[in-house]
Amino acid sequence: MFKKILIANRGEIALRIICACKELGVRTVAIYSEADRNSLHVRFADEAICIGPPQLGQSYLNIPAVISAAEIANVEAIHPGYGLLAENANFAEVTEACNIKFIGPPPEVTRMMGVKERARATVKKYGVPILPGSDGVLANEGEALEWARQVGFPVIIKASAGGGGRGMRIVRSEAELPALFKQASSEAASAFGNGDLYMEKFIERPRHIEFQVLADQYGNVLSLGERECSIQRRHQKLIEESPSLQVSPELRAEIGGILQKTLSEIGYVNAGTIEFLMDEDRKLYFIEMNTRIQVEHPVTEFVTDVDLVKAQLRIASGERLDSIITEPIVHRGHSIECRINAEHPEKFTPSAGKITVFNPPGGTGVRVDTAAYSEGTIPPYYDSLIAKLIVRGKDRTEAIARMSRALDMFIVEGIFTTIPLHQRIFQDPDFQAGNFDTTFIERFLAKSGITSGKH
Repeated sequence: MFKKILIANRGEIALRIICACKELGVRTVAIYSEADRNSLHVRFADEAICIGPPQLGQSYLNIPAVISAAEIANVEAIHPGYGLLAENANFAEVTEACNIKFIGPPPEVTRMMGVKERARATVKKYGVPILPGSDGVLANEGEALEWARQVGFPVIIKASAGGGGRGMRIVRSEAELPALFKQASSEAASAFGNGDLYMEKFIERPRHIEFQVLADQYGNVLSLGERECSIQRRHQKLIEESPSLQVSPELRAEIGGILQKTLSEIGYVNAGTIEFLMDEDRKLYFIEMNTRIQVEHPVTEFVTDVDLVKAQLRIASGERLDSIITEPIVHRGHSIECRINAEHPEKFTPSAGKITVFNPPGGTGVRVDTAAYSEGTIPPYYDSLIAKLIVRGKDRTEAIARMSRALDMFIVEGIFTTIPLHQRIFQDPDFQAGNFDTTFIERFLAKSGITSGKH
């Protein structure tokens, strides 16, 4: 096991990694911007190094600054967390070139799976089900129109690089394709520096299901089952749970087996998540892979009793999967996570500022992953996620009751948060019954009379 690692991230995920390291006896080095000087990840790490001003490009996304901090601190490895540099193959390459272990997949695998149309072509070879769509990147609007006619409207145009709903447009007719193609390409180029697009058949009202995997450097891959991620707004997940009500034990085993074979063949290593859409017939179709730990990893941890971050560290240090996980994976109970964002719960506008009161809930089966605290400040420069509230119950009914209770006991004052929105969702009969898909929030907001749901 490593003696000391650097955490190339901030906020709750940096603190989560520190917790795992402390339990494994690994020393940690935090990096921070001037805006995060008083953050908890800085306080609880064994060492901390300021790497620049608040702006992301001059601090957390500044690869030379991050590598310099790692070399100054003489660390053996870097954990990138999620977001920021986590899926940056160049960063992983530079890290390894400096004789520092990157806690994640090899750079060439990240490149392969990080470009969506390339990932789609790769997994198709190994039998992973994919949606009908274009063979690779679309050269122009004319080619897009040809593919749309072949696939059949509606179709969805997607950015080949990036995610989060940017560079994505649903096209329902030939007439609207040219304008939407230009919009998607321009948005993708602006957001990701790459305007390439590809096309897939659009599924009306799908479920969003993702599978968590772990892989060691000896070709062994393990699927830990699925998470239900259909409750989302503008392609940003709000609520996740495990297991999914829609995935049978047979389907879980079938997809898990296909993924194990596929990821072993391509040389995947460490934690990863494969995302699917599910149609009304409960058929799954691959959409993308995230080559990192996910925001929503705690729900899998709750139902499998596997510490995924510890597993990442042990895999990166050279351990085999069968020495890390010695018992068959069995799902126990039901877990749900709510993302608590510093946003107005109806306008969805960011709400930076000072937290005057912060009272997280506790009790049986409740976990709060956060780096927020009373009198702490939420800077305006970063992602709005301030806490993850995770519960576990013996079944989904108990998990919903437990989450409702925990939300009522979660008090944050001084800034707006999305807690009131979550409270209303958990009282909704359709949500309680499991009758939802990726369009749920749209309908829920309209039903609730909330119309200002766009930035």
